[in-house]
Amino acid sequence: MKIEHIKLHHIKMPLVSPFTTSMGTDCDVEHIIVRIDAEGLTGWGECVSEGVPFYSGETVKSSWHILQDFLIPSIIGKKLATIDQALARYANVRGNRMAKAGLEAALWDVFAKAQNISLAKLLGGKKKEIAVGASIGMQSSVGKLIKQVEASLADGYQRVKIKIAPDNDIAPVEAIRKEFPDIPLQVDANSAYTLEHIEVFKRLDGYNLLLIEQPLGYDDFYDHSRLQRELKTPIALDESICSLNDNRTALALQSCRAINIKPGRVGGFTEAKRIHNFCASRNIPVWHGGMLETGIGRAGNIALASLANFSLPADISANKCYYREDLIEPELTVTAYGMTAVPTGPGIGVDVNMNILKKTTMEKSSIHCK
Repeated sequence: MKIEHIKLHHIKMPLVSPFTTSMGTDCDVEHIIVRIDAEGLTGWGECVSEGVPFYSGETVKSSWHILQDFLIPSIIGKKLATIDQALARYANVRGNRMAKAGLEAALWDVFAKAQNISLAKLLGGKKKEIAVGASIGMQSSVGKLIKQVEASLADGYQRVKIKIAPDNDIAPVEAIRKEFPDIPLQVDANSAYTLEHIEVFKRLDGYNLLLIEQPLGYDDFYDHSRLQRELKTPIALDESICSLNDNRTALALQSCRAINIKPGRVGGFTEAKRIHNFCASRNIPVWHGGMLETGIGRAGNIALASLANFSLPADISANKCYYREDLIEPELTVTAYGMTAVPTGPGIGVDVNMNILKKTTMEKSSIHCK
């Protein structure tokens, strides 16, 4: 398949409501949408770099530079028979995993369409639907948080995750457990704590939590291993796991007992599958995280989450939870029993609304083969 044309869209989309974590508050989302045209087929991907380098060292601007000046030139105009051939052409580019993941996602989509099969099938997924959970940002009051939890449960979500930060941790968990003593509940710190906060985690350990996600440093394994030894609640790592090698290190040190997989964070579906398979071989459960993706990235995430060892509810909410107008048709929804159907059409299985894409695009760039 010859890669004939690649277009980048720097988009900015307002969120339905602000989303607050220990890293700050997002009112809108900036991502890069990648379009690949190859022999009459079009593939779509989403680079989840943000406008600020708080979750990752990458930003929209840095990923735009890497995509436009290094990754795309390595494959434009080339005939590629496999995804691995494409990855090999830019293997000398270090890091920049979000930029790579956005381009690779579009490649997977167009390769699946070339075979007239779903992305889920090309990735090796077997599930027809996946279990999903709600991810709730920090609220201005405990009362508002309880209402958000109630709404999520009413919508059918199988698990609730709340964001925590120092001095905003025990009280919200205690309040939720008072109202909902038995729901599957986990917390996510986004690296906001140190071992000096160990007594906080020992208290959280008494609330029957499903997981404590990324409590300590984003680049840490050792202190996480020390903390995990003190807790019965499993620690799950997110920001710390950027590759299969990171995953091996974390499990060897017993830094965690579960892994959050985000293809954007680890460099694409190929590396995400390697992590998934390695965890499966060690009986370590994984779940699919989220980066406030539009429907383009979300459809790809659902396809990946159809692999067998994604055994915990995914952070893949319905489109309407984040965007009043999304980039895709039809919308992705959640059933009353907390499941999302895996798209069965060719590729990501959804269509891009070009009018909404145009309206939300701040900047674009087109690269054609010569």
